[in-house]
Amino acid sequence: MLRQPFSVLVVIYKRDGDFLLIQRADDPEFWQSVTGGIEQGEKPIDTAIRELKEETGIDALKLNLSVVQHSHTNSYEIRPQWRYRYAPGNYINTEFVFSVEVPEHITLVLNPSEHTDYIWLPQRLAAQKAWSPSNKKEIIELEIQTHAI
Repeated sequence: MLRQPFSVLVVIYKRDGDFLLIQRADDPEFWQSVTGGIEQGEKPIDTAIRELKEETGIDALKLNLSVVQHSHTNSYEIRPQWRYRYAPGNYINTEFVFSVEVPEHITLVLNPSEHTDYIWLPQRLAAQKAWSPSNKKEIIELEIQTHAI
């Protein structure tokens, strides 16, 4: 089945200001927060919770974590090498943005078919290492919001 041009971005961070980035299995230069496509009939929040668990092993429901939906979306061009996954003519993806604060000593279990490594970095370094411009932006903006509290 072809994908819809809608996805989620889930920025994961700890209270100390470290952000999680995971390395894509299909591109070792591509570090990112949790992302994933919204399935037909699925609500963005449900996708965020599902992708968080599938990609990192973090079960937000079981751990009673608050996955926060941000009040905006991002739009970006779908990478040419991924366009075959979408119906013809779909070149722009709409990304719903979420964030979640996790406990300091959270255990991660990566899905090896999707990601091969992970790293916790301070905000500025995480933003620099993140591959996509929208991911960089969301890391920076979340840091501003957490310091404003």
